[in-house]
Amino acid sequence: MNQLTIRGFDDELATYIRDLARRDGISLNRAVMRLIRRGASLDQAGTDVVGSSLDHLMGTWSTEDADRIDRALEHFSRIDEAMWK
Repeated sequence: MNQLTIRGFDDELATYIRDLARRDGISLNRAVMRLIRRGASLDQAGTDVVGSSLDHLMGTWSTEDADRIDRALEHFSRIDEAMWK
């Protein structure tokens, strides 16, 4: 595996890398590699329009959890006809 030292990160980029690593639960090195690959168009993840911040929740809800969440969100599916007149 090759190594490369990169110097001169400005504060904005360093903060972005730290936030990416924290958000996705990955190392700083992996976050930098992800950004480099994306910038070089070597990673299809760069085309992710919706985002991946909720990926860690995929498949983790039980049936009971899903039912409880559906019930909690049910009122959002109702349309107030008076608002559209």
